[in-house]
Formats: sequence, C-alpha cells, structure tokens
Amino acid sequence: MNLKQLEYALAVADTGSFTRAAERCHVVQSALSHQVARLEAQLGVSLFERSSRRVRLTHAGEAFVLSARPAVQAARRIADDVAAACGQVRGRLSIGEISSLTALDLVDLLAVFHRRHPDVDVRWLTAKSELLVADVCERRLDVGFIGLWQGEEPQGVRHRLLAREELVALLPPTHILAGRGQLALADLANEVLVDFPEGTGARRQTDEAFLAVGVQRRVQFEIGHIRLVEKFVQRGMAVGLVPERLAEGMPGVAVARLGDAPVRHLYAVWSQSPTPAARAFLEVMEQHLLADRA
Repeated sequence: MNLKQLEYALAVADTGSFTRAAERCHVVQSALSHQVARLEAQLGVSLFERSSRRVRLTHAGEAFVLSARPAVQAARRIADDVAAACGQVRGRLSIGEISSLTALDLVDLLAVFHRRHPDVDVRWLTAKSELLVADVCERRLDVGFIGLWQGEEPQGVRHRLLAREELVALLPPTHILAGRGQLALADLANEVLVDFPEGTGARRQTDEAFLAVGVQRRVQFEIGHIRLVEKFVQRGMAVGLVPERLAEGMPGVAVARLGDAPVRHLYAVWSQSPTPAARAFLEVMEQHLLADRA
C-alpha cells in the first residue's frame, strides 16, 4: 500500500461518497476507485459497504481509519517538520470557528499570518463548538475557536482562554420589553424564541440557564447561524439571546442586559502536538492578544 491509497480511502470515509472524495482529492473518480480497490485487495478485506445511495465503513474499515489517519498525518508532517527546522514554515493550516466568535477578527489574523508565511495553504470553516473540538482531537483541524459555558473546559485538547462574555436579550424595537434597560430570564418565559437546534452545545446551555431559574421557554425557530437570530428579531418574529459584543453590531433591534445572563467563555483549542504551521499561527495569535492588552 502507498500513501496516496491511504489518503483516497480516508477521503471516502470522511465524505461517505466516492464522487465527493474524488473532488476533494482532485482526481477522477475512476482513478480513486481503482486505488481504493487495490488497497482492499492488498489488505484482503472490504473497507466499505457500497450501495447506490451511500457508502458506509465496514468493521474492518473502521479499524483501518483508526490506524491510517495518524499514519497519513505523520507522513505529511515529515517534510513540514524538516522545513521548519531550517526556518521555513509551510504545509497546510486548517482553522475552524463558531459563527458567533467575537474575541478575534480571524480574517485580520490570517492576513498577518499569510504575509509572514505565504507558503502555508490555509483552510477555514465555520461549525459548532462540539464539532470543532472533535475535529481537533481527530487531527482533521489544526486550531479551533469555540464557545463554552461557565464551568466547562475543553477536553482532550490544549486550550487558551480568550474572553468571557455574557449573553444579552435581542428584542424587536416595538416590543413591550424593549424600553427596559435590564431584564431577567423569567421576563422571557412567554416569548417566542429563536435559538440553535435542540441537542447542540449552544442550545443545551441556554436551555439549562432557563431551567436553573425555573422558567419554561418556547423555542419556535431553530437556526444554524447566529446572524439568523438578528433577522428573526428584526422582523418582529422572535426574541433571541446573543453575545453582548455581537449585539453591538446588529442594527434594527433593541438590546437588554440580563441580570441572570448566561455566561460563555471563548477558547482557542489545538492539538497536543501541533504542526509547524499551527505553532506559527498560534504565535501570531498570541502576539495579537498581547498587543491588544498593551
């Protein structure tokens, strides 16, 4: 077996599709399928259950992924580690953030990083905190920027606390509560609310905040991006909770502080053994944070 075969099979495992895997690897599907078939023949097992609708890992395939992923990552890092030892940072850098990140402007940060290290290929995505932490743990992501609630800490990764912030209530300007400077969660008990889907980390923690004060709430609209909260509130359809700094940039809404506001902590998280590109990015981030404090 060779490295390319391992990469192709992992792409199929990650995407659940030979077509999407070929697109990710920038090869024609027939070539990718041929190499995966050769790998299966060499291993003497089927790695995937194939059907007209989907591709699923077999038990052997699951074992393969557990062994192959760190092997591929280690092989990719050899050239990057050698180059870093000679003073050249190159390779790939994968960064993920939540949609409500307020502690850093990642575009500005990446612009500084790119000027210093133009040979690094950067990938950027937006996802929920729990997915970002899982991707960092599995080495699919180099650095993640996440939000957790007070009393929680990232598990299985190295981390750096960036900021602590409270949530505020976002209301339509004509709402009866809009003129009050401060509210309590109990004041929102009978309101139609907009929030993240049930079961996500962000939703679970706001649910728990209401439960802690004995308040039942009604979430009618479930969204996947924090900016959709702004739209529902602007149109008078719901009330939402958003980070205070994010609310400052939302026009056409009323903002009220909460006396018993949920508090979240923003973290940067990264692998226990970061790549040279990740280490260089974290250095740029740290310099930026120190400059802001000065």
